[in-house]
Order: sequence, then C-alpha cells, then structure tokens
Amino acid sequence: MAGRLLFLPLVAAVLAVSSCSASGSETPDADSVEVPELGVCRVLAPDDVSAPSNSVEVVDCAEEHTAETFAVGALPAGLEDAAYDDPKVGAFAYKTCARAYMKFLGADESMVMRTLLSWAWFRPSEKAWGEGARWYRCDVVGGNEDATSFITLPDTAQGLMSSGLPDDKWMACVNGDSVPGAQRIPCSEKHTWRAVTTIKVGADDDPYPGDRLVEVTTRDYCGDSVSAWLEYPLQYKFAYTWFHEAEWETGNRRSVCWAWTTG
Repeated sequence: MAGRLLFLPLVAAVLAVSSCSASGSETPDADSVEVPELGVCRVLAPDDVSAPSNSVEVVDCAEEHTAETFAVGALPAGLEDAAYDDPKVGAFAYKTCARAYMKFLGADESMVMRTLLSWAWFRPSEKAWGEGARWYRCDVVGGNEDATSFITLPDTAQGLMSSGLPDDKWMACVNGDSVPGAQRIPCSEKHTWRAVTTIKVGADDDPYPGDRLVEVTTRDYCGDSVSAWLEYPLQYKFAYTWFHEAEWETGNRRSVCWAWTTG
C-alpha cells in the first residue's frame, strides 16, 4: 500500500481532523498544486491505494464510501527540491499520517494494529510535482494490505475507537486453522482467531535485533498475554504475527498476539 499502519514517533507534522462534508472540485487532487481538501470521502479499492497519487472523485460522506481524508498538508521546506520518489518524502508522510491516524480514530498503537482499518497516503502526480506541488494526503480506508476489497465506512471514522471498546465489525479476526497468510475478517463474523493484544519488542532508537530474537520475544510474551486475556485456562491456543527488518526500519516496534476463540 502507499501507506500502512505502522507507528513512528512524530518528527514534524501538519495535522488536522474534520468530519466529512460533501465536496467536489473541477481539478483532480493529483494534478493540482493546491493542498487537497480535508474531511472528504471517496470510494477507493485496494488497487487505488497501491498507487503514489490518486484522483478518484469525491462523494458525499453520507453515501457509501470506503475512504475518508483525515490529514492533509504541505511538505516541509526541506523537501521542496526533493525528487518525486525521494525516500525522505515517504518517511515524512509516513510519520505524519501514522500519528494523525491514531488521533483521528481515538486509538492507541495496540488497537490500531488489531483493527481491519488501515490508511494510505498520496502525493501529487508527477505532472503536478514538476509544477511545484508539494503536498500529502492521508486517507483512512476500510481494509488492510491483505484486503481484496474494502468495507464501507461510517459517515465519519473520527473517534470510531475512542470508547476503547470498538464494535467487532471493525476488529481483525481470522476464520481458519492458522493465522499466517489467512484473510482478515471482521470479528462480528464467525471466526476462530482474534487479535487480542500487541507487544512492543524494541525501543524507538534500537537497531533491529534480528529475526530470531524478535520472534522468540513475541512468542514468549504472547503466550503469557493470551493466557491472561483468556483468564488463565488450563489449555489454550495462541498465535502471533511478527514483523521483519523492513517494517522495523519504517518504525514498527510491535507484534500482534492472537487467541483461539470462536464467536
């Protein structure tokens, strides 16, 4: 995806949130040198969020939609002369969107790693970039990187998880014998595995400790954590999702713990 819900400390950001509004523009976002509009909605598909720029037409947020723009802004002055594909542009947008995403949903790192929702970020088209456009756009979308289609979002996703007990239809479960490679589904549907906790496996400034250490640390913690979540049964099953060096370099320091629990 163009952006993904992995979490980094905020270095610099221009953040804002707003409820949805009906809107439209004669100039598509991607080809405009102006910062995109905040709080608007679109019908995006997984293929859309794999592209660096996007000009899908805005729809009324009261109508069916799968994406909502929750943060926009200009890139910092230090990136004015950056190349279109400069990794520093992606790093800035990634850090900015990740922090804004948690604030927008009203969720902490653990919860957003266990939801079906995700986010994507977009930059101007290459044409607009050549004309001096330097902005980013962050959209919450109704699915993660494994999704083959996106689910419909509410009129606004702002504060969707601020209660601390979000509806099961937004949380990630799996229906099958194992978690790795399985399609995530809403926990409101029949399932066998539920993502119940996360573990932080390193500090922000730590170098990557290696695959083996990350996996062992995750396994040991998840065994204890899932047991506690299930109220210490005599027998139980757990699974875990851990990430590699590439995700570590983007800032992710957490693994996800899964409990075998039907519902």
